[in-house]
Amino acid sequence: SLSCTGKATITNMGAEHGATTSVFPFDPRMAAYLRATDRNSLAEQCEKHSADLCADEEIAKDPESYFDRVERIDLSALEPHLVGPHTPDLTRPISSFAAEAKEKNYPEEFSYSLIGSCTNSSYEDMGRAAHVAKQVADHGAKLRTPLMVTPGSDQVQATIERDGQLQILTDAGATVLANACGPCIGQWKREDIEMGSKNAIITSYNRNFKRRNDGNAETLGFISSPELVIAMAASGRLDFNPLTDEIPDGSGGSFKLSPPTADELPADGFVSGMGGYIPPPADGSDLSVDIAENSDRLEVLERFAAWDGNDIEGLKILLKTQGKTTTDHISPAGPWLRYRGHLDNISDNMFIGAVNAFTDDPGTANNLLTGATGTVPEVARAYKAAGLGWLAFGDENYGEGSSREHAAMCPRFLGARAVVVRSFARIHEANLKKQGVLALTFANPADYEKVQQGDDVALLGLRDLAPGSAVTLRLTHADGTTDEFAVKHTLSDTQLSWFKAGSALNAMAAS
Repeated sequence: SLSCTGKATITNMGAEHGATTSVFPFDPRMAAYLRATDRNSLAEQCEKHSADLCADEEIAKDPESYFDRVERIDLSALEPHLVGPHTPDLTRPISSFAAEAKEKNYPEEFSYSLIGSCTNSSYEDMGRAAHVAKQVADHGAKLRTPLMVTPGSDQVQATIERDGQLQILTDAGATVLANACGPCIGQWKREDIEMGSKNAIITSYNRNFKRRNDGNAETLGFISSPELVIAMAASGRLDFNPLTDEIPDGSGGSFKLSPPTADELPADGFVSGMGGYIPPPADGSDLSVDIAENSDRLEVLERFAAWDGNDIEGLKILLKTQGKTTTDHISPAGPWLRYRGHLDNISDNMFIGAVNAFTDDPGTANNLLTGATGTVPEVARAYKAAGLGWLAFGDENYGEGSSREHAAMCPRFLGARAVVVRSFARIHEANLKKQGVLALTFANPADYEKVQQGDDVALLGLRDLAPGSAVTLRLTHADGTTDEFAVKHTLSDTQLSWFKAGSALNAMAAS
């Protein structure tokens, strides 16, 4: 009974929690969505091969015989959940949140409500949110917090504008933002609070790490569905449970919200258009890109150096991160996004949110050349200036979060040759490979503990790199003793060509 876009939200959030992949079998809901978005031929091909796009019959009948663990979720009994703060996997049903909010001294009232962005902004999502907002208006009540709305695309915005959902939300007081990432990645200059003041917000975004949305470490970001965000906004309180609690109406009484409903696809089709698309010229051979010499926001991207074919020795350890190290810790967003076209400048944010086990202070590292402590980017630049490569070590699920390519590009630009961790989040591991950085995992996760601050590191056996092969990592400690152990990789033949060429772009340019 889940819509195609509903399934897409679930699979997207699987990656947020570290899943390698999340898959739903093909079904008529998906075919309907493909046709509604003018992909009839693809729908026909999927229907033709539908038997190959779902689990084999014997697996569907007896999944326990084929999977390590099977979880069964009764959607009819599933409550709305509220997750956070500071991580998208701290979750609980809404019925238990009030007690937890009191116990943990969360603010009684929250300051802002935000819905949309990439994950929860489909036609159906916007319709359900509008349904809740209309109930509030019909009872003469108003939302108790400011509301921001980011439709998922030009197509969704144009369609909900035609069909009336957008008008309901704006009548409720919503500010409609551009169809972009917006506050989800920190493009939000708040003027309603002082930086450093403790407050809570509720969003339907997919990530809520510290400082992510507004740059304020004291903002407690909670995540839920768009319809629950609007329901909570009608109360303005974190201890509100829309399943049981009532809301004051406009005439001295109170009312309880009904569960939201909405069409999953527009009855009159989507409003399509290519107004925001500028096609490239048929012949671009005479085009040049001119960048002002003094620009601090744009620069020409120089290609990275290719691998020289030898083992990599004499590497310095820049840092050893401990605990949660997300792409927001590796490359924060917010005000840094202005430098996305200037790799040198944006690299000054590299690892500034990561906790270094050697300093216990986020964003700092010990310079092994001078003995001084500085910011991680400063120390990396010192190693690069001295002609030294470096590597970083990390913990479990390293690189969780957004698919932020700068979390791989900046380390590569500042001299990273490898990142060695207990385990990777899938997308970040792939991004490191694309930039020519060796993404390696400990064959024995306990070897993480052997890594010491002053070690020199060598990666041996690189000439024999092949899919499924192992690499030997040698630590030479400050006292002259050594430790050697195996580290693993998941490089395919194609990805090996990226490493050898220096990056995926280099390999593409050479092909």
